[in-house]
Amino acid sequence: MRVLQLIDSLHAGGAERVAVNYANALVHLTESSYLCATRAEGILKESLSKEVHYLFLKKTATIDLKAIKTLNGFIKNNEITIIHAHSSSFFLATLLKVLHPKLVLVWHEHYGNRNQTSNISKFILKSCSYFFTCIITVNESLKLRCEKKLLTKNVYVLPNYPIINSLLKVTTLYGESGKRVVCLANFRPDKDHINLLKAFKLVITKHSDWTLHLVGQDLNDDYSKTIKSYIKDQDLEAHVFLYGSCSDINHILYQSSIGVLSSKSEGLPLALLEYGLAGLPVVATNVGDCFQVISNTKEGLLIPSENKDALSDALCSFITNTALRHQVGQNLKSKVTTSFSETAIINRLLKLYKQHSL
Repeated sequence: MRVLQLIDSLHAGGAERVAVNYANALVHLTESSYLCATRAEGILKESLSKEVHYLFLKKTATIDLKAIKTLNGFIKNNEITIIHAHSSSFFLATLLKVLHPKLVLVWHEHYGNRNQTSNISKFILKSCSYFFTCIITVNESLKLRCEKKLLTKNVYVLPNYPIINSLLKVTTLYGESGKRVVCLANFRPDKDHINLLKAFKLVITKHSDWTLHLVGQDLNDDYSKTIKSYIKDQDLEAHVFLYGSCSDINHILYQSSIGVLSSKSEGLPLALLEYGLAGLPVVATNVGDCFQVISNTKEGLLIPSENKDALSDALCSFITNTALRHQVGQNLKSKVTTSFSETAIINRLLKLYKQHSL
């Protein structure tokens, strides 16, 4: 098998990290492993193994003839047999499938908020799904939606798994050691940072020595400006710190005491698994498949989305009980290590590849 992971960018997002993780893991398990970033490079490029054959396409439009020609040549020259297209890269992958009908085309659905896309986007996805060999989703609800809305017969669930580089040590967090809450989430509306900020404002009325640390891609768009304005207007600048995209996630988590996610929608958030692998106690909203990771209160606290009071109370319960934080963090680490390991997930992925390559 010669497998190409196709992804729009190498910015530090969940789908992007999965594509890089897969490409790296398949280096010694397939004949050759490839990754193509279609539109933009990013911080994750430095995490890509030197043994992965890499192509940056520099695609500038939905239908970019030069990019299509370049990728087509790359596929032919390297005799690629499987394209594993992540998220929105499905359209380009479909065009290549039309040019090479024998290609196995796997589409990987990562996002829980697909229903909120435009009708034209849904129509294009449904049309392209006729050409998908199979679909992989990160949770059961996405599987059911794909089976109902799309034209692909074979749909599977394959959970995400965390990989953390413990060698990188670049970022130093502000605030007092032992009193930091971290949120790994790109600045997108579905991550609902505003609700988190409202909750944390309530937290510091009782625990003014605690700080919140937001790590994730910042596009400096309207949503980002809303976050920064809220921090300034509510006098939170001494308590909330923004870092943008960071490559040394393990080092950041090592400096933190609590992990938090305040999302309105999710698939299976990689950040939640990274918190667990680092042994952090977690407060997360009960969306997507977060309940599969935090299945009881011994493994973390699940709260309703868009509820600042519930989020604030959950954070305070960890802040006031150091022993509870430690025990819950260790329980979650055990759960993630056992149920979401790289070996288990990659073995299942290889079986799917082989099954649909026959």
